[in-house]
Amino acid sequence: MNTFLALLALTLLMVTDDAVGTELPSGDEIARRINERDEGIAVSRTVTMEMTEASGKTRIRETQGFRKYYGEEKRTVIFYLSPRSIRDTAFLTYDYADPERDDDQWLYLPALRKVRRISASDRGDYFLGTDFTYEDIKLETRVSLKDYQRKTVGEDQVDGAHCLRLESLPVSREIAEELGYSKVLQCVDDQIWMVRRAKMWDLKNQPLKTIHFRDIRQVQGIWTPHLIEVVNHKTGHQTHFRFANVDYQTGVEDQIFTQNTLKRGWRR
Repeated sequence: MNTFLALLALTLLMVTDDAVGTELPSGDEIARRINERDEGIAVSRTVTMEMTEASGKTRIRETQGFRKYYGEEKRTVIFYLSPRSIRDTAFLTYDYADPERDDDQWLYLPALRKVRRISASDRGDYFLGTDFTYEDIKLETRVSLKDYQRKTVGEDQVDGAHCLRLESLPVSREIAEELGYSKVLQCVDDQIWMVRRAKMWDLKNQPLKTIHFRDIRQVQGIWTPHLIEVVNHKTGHQTHFRFANVDYQTGVEDQIFTQNTLKRGWRR
């Protein structure tokens, strides 16, 4: 009997140890790891934006993008190169580390020859005909720590990669209305800590859109998605961002992240 009890205790101990060993990280821990993933100090890349309506009509935009970190602050700028109807439009964002400080975003419209500041209440608006919001563009592959409450809700597999399911709910109704989302469910690759798929629900808790991050491979040692696909489930509209000429090593000059450069435009 004593031998039996000893074996039973040992078995229970092993089961307990296994359970502890497989405990999933918390939602906040997953978010922290996403935002700590190496993105380099600066990057330049060309981005082809392809927008397709439910009817099948497609529009293509060619752009040049830059991003640079200043400590915990991130600055991003996008210059439109073609077609002629939208050429020289530009978008600039300052993403501040201080959670109490509203980020700054500016849009230059050449037809008006003026720089328009995007207010925090506009960040849920859609960005220049795409299915991304201004907030989506600002965050890229990172997540907002201040706008959501998070929890881990299980595991999944996306494009052959094991993922953790991260559910995020806005911290208030006001924030939900600003963002345009009542819930976000992300599948996060727990080997490289990058979101591979994100699903968003609208303010009526109806499915709104799905974003896939695909063709993820290393460039100069940094994991980089080369294709982002978005499907809007309410309109049938789709957006594809294709990235090329990604360069983390050359560096980006500080003056490119200014309102004056928005007006002058980017030249090779």
